[in-house]
Order: sequence, then C-alpha cells, then structure tokens
Amino acid sequence: MPSKEQVKALIARGLDYAEIGRRLGVPAGQAYLIGTGRPADGGHSTDEPDDRPGVSTSAQHLANPPHENPTSKQVVHDWIAGRVAADEQMRRAGAARKAQETAQDGS
Repeated sequence: MPSKEQVKALIARGLDYAEIGRRLGVPAGQAYLIGTGRPADGGHSTDEPDDRPGVSTSAQHLANPPHENPTSKQVVHDWIAGRVAADEQMRRAGAARKAQETAQDGS
C-alpha cells in the first residue's frame, strides 16, 4: 500500500493521479484518497482545506476505473474447467446443460 508521503512526492513532481496510480500500482482514485484523505467519488466530509496540494475540485473521473471482465481470459476458463473436472456434481450439471443446449439447437 503506497504511503501518503509517496503520493504527495509524486504530486509535487507534477504528476496526475492516473500516472501516480500506475507508478504505485493502485487505481487513480485510490491514489487520490491516499494523497488527499478524500474519496474521489465526492462522498466525503472533512475539515481539511480544499486548497491543499493535490485536491481537485472534480475527481469523480478517478472513482470508477475501467472494469475488466476476467471471464474473457483463458486462465479463468482453464481454472473453471479444472474445478468442474474435480467435482462430480459439477460434471453432471455441465453434461446436463450441454444436453439441453444440444436439444434446443436441434429443434
């Protein structure tokens, strides 16, 4: 977990939160939270001043990084296949589903 000091040092170097997040291995919104103490989605209440380094008047775009669909990765399909192969009940369910799909396609 990056420290507030690390984030502040990168802010002082003029980097944006997207780049700070990339360098520290965290999403941009998390880098913003670490550096400012404020969530990027705007859902906060704090007594800290808004004019301190790194605080943005609009950080919402940092709150929702693009999602990644892990089911599109072969490693996920391989893992699921391994789990199915290791579980008799899952194998029967998979065979029943294939039979049902075949019957529907043949209609």
